[in-house]
Amino acid sequence: MTTVDLHTLTGAYALRALSDDERGAFERHAADCEACTDEVRELSETAARLGLAVSARPRPELKGRVLRHITTVRQDAPRTAPPGRSARRSAARATSLSRWALAACLAGAAALGGTTAWQHERAQDAREQARQTERRTDAVASVLAAPDAKTRTAALADGARGTVVVSRSRDAAVFIASGMARPPGGKVYQLWFDDGGTMRSAGLMDPGRSTEAVLMSGSVDGASGMGITVEPAGGSAEPTSRPVALMGLPA
Repeated sequence: MTTVDLHTLTGAYALRALSDDERGAFERHAADCEACTDEVRELSETAARLGLAVSARPRPELKGRVLRHITTVRQDAPRTAPPGRSARRSAARATSLSRWALAACLAGAAALGGTTAWQHERAQDAREQARQTERRTDAVASVLAAPDAKTRTAALADGARGTVVVSRSRDAAVFIASGMARPPGGKVYQLWFDDGGTMRSAGLMDPGRSTEAVLMSGSVDGASGMGITVEPAGGSAEPTSRPVALMGLPA
């Protein structure tokens, strides 16, 4: 397991979704990684708040209603004759109380079961997110380490820099941004391949990160360049704004 892999396990560790071996390896790594330690603490606090948000408690008046019913129900004495009307009313009240108690137990069990299911789903989500991150990391590394990888770097706006790495043998490209300003709220940077003047979507960048390596979506094919635009969250089918950067791909 590499150091890059361990950085992606903060979510799974916070939700206790790692195996014993994975947890031990991550804890040894986190002992010297302040960023991972901080992220685990923040994720753990968030998970705790989310757990409280989805837990269900019985209504406050339920306890009082049960206690009031208890004071009106008396234990039936042994009978040898069919019960009269008064006894039938007492039995009915006892049955009603039993139903209330059963309802309270079921409500508590449902709340506990719902919370447990939520925690299991979150753990599964964390594992899947970690696997997806690992696959993306491997894909980026594969392009960067390709024998035929070629690089082109350009200065972007506000002192940022962009580097595009292309491997023709893998028909793939990676864009590496450094120091990019965050896009406006509700917006995202979208990457494009330039196919002879026609822009083809190549994926989105993380709006919360100023430095990032992104495996561009789709094949390089015959693209001669790439561009970056600011688009609504989720991206666009075609550019809707002027490009913030245009770069030629290395030959």
